[in-house]
Amino acid sequence: MENPLLNIEIQQFIDANIGADVAKLALAKNPFSDVIWTEILNQITVKSKIKDKLPAFFTTPNILYPSKISSEQTSSELAAIYKSELISGESLIDLTGGFGVDTYFFSKKIKHVIHCEIDSELSQIVAHNFKVLNAKNVEFHQGDSFEILKSLNRKIDVIYIDPSRRNAFKGKVFMLKDCLPNVPELLDFYFNYSNSILIKTAPILDISAGLLELKNVKCIHVVAVNNEVKELLWEIEKSYSGVTRIKTVNLLKDKKISFEFDLNNSGIATYSFPQKYLYEPNSAIMKSGGFDEISAFYQLPKLHSHSHLYTSETCIEFPGRIFEIKSSFSYTKTNMKQYLEGKKANLTIRNFPATVEIIRKKWKINDGGESYCFFTTDLNNDKIVLICTKIS
Repeated sequence: MENPLLNIEIQQFIDANIGADVAKLALAKNPFSDVIWTEILNQITVKSKIKDKLPAFFTTPNILYPSKISSEQTSSELAAIYKSELISGESLIDLTGGFGVDTYFFSKKIKHVIHCEIDSELSQIVAHNFKVLNAKNVEFHQGDSFEILKSLNRKIDVIYIDPSRRNAFKGKVFMLKDCLPNVPELLDFYFNYSNSILIKTAPILDISAGLLELKNVKCIHVVAVNNEVKELLWEIEKSYSGVTRIKTVNLLKDKKISFEFDLNNSGIATYSFPQKYLYEPNSAIMKSGGFDEISAFYQLPKLHSHSHLYTSETCIEFPGRIFEIKSSFSYTKTNMKQYLEGKKANLTIRNFPATVEIIRKKWKINDGGESYCFFTTDLNNDKIVLICTKIS
């Protein structure tokens, strides 16, 4: 039986209300008495939110959307496409299929894909959507992925897992063993069925902590979308025992900015007082911890070992924001009154003993404008302020 939400008039109503105030709409009378009003409102809410995140789904008619929570947890299209470029082989199983965005883009690269989902309603939604999207090389299994893998009992080229945190562990340190499925505990079980495993984790997972829980980690990808870190990807190979590679990527609409290095093979950083230009690494590099490697690779001296800001006399291409330093001064009452008190500026704190909020309040600095001010620490451990203009 067809889902009543697919009624032509209901679909037209949903499309006509994309971006509408759903709270206000909820107070109106339901024009479709045979369908629950909150279900229609959920379709409007979720479809409005995924417009930029999932354009392939948004522009396809008759897609059904899951709960708001499920849609928030799914990968963006840019991140899903990036993941699909990491895999190879004839077969893949997605043990934690969810709304199926990753599965869908895997299906464009892999001949045979299996989508597992414990939630029966969500599994049905995804099966419907894949018919609409003409993804014919995907089979669907509803139930516990552990049991599904056992019952299939065959070798698969790639296992993909996106473990979710158990509610009982909210607020505690993020460990993979606290997630479902418990990947560290099940890793040897997974190796019975595949030599290649790709794990997606939330960016709050500490890379060092993850490495302590996992083994055979070939590469870790730190994935940012529009300079916001969205996920960590862990490539695991059954027989791998070499050095772990760290790959950082910032996915933009029209390009991909990458930087990579070998873990525990530290580059040697150099140091300098502020010169003419200032560089701030993008969020993926900041998450990776490759601060000395950036200094060594680009031959850019750091301002301080803990500041993670870089400087040069001539401007170079760099995976992050670039500024021209207009003035540099010690953080003193006299200097602040002269240069910044009561002014308008964008503030950034790097290795400095005060927050942006405290500085704004203390010196009555309004947000915005053309000036970018960095509060940081120099080579002599002195607190300094750099007033800059943004180049890129």
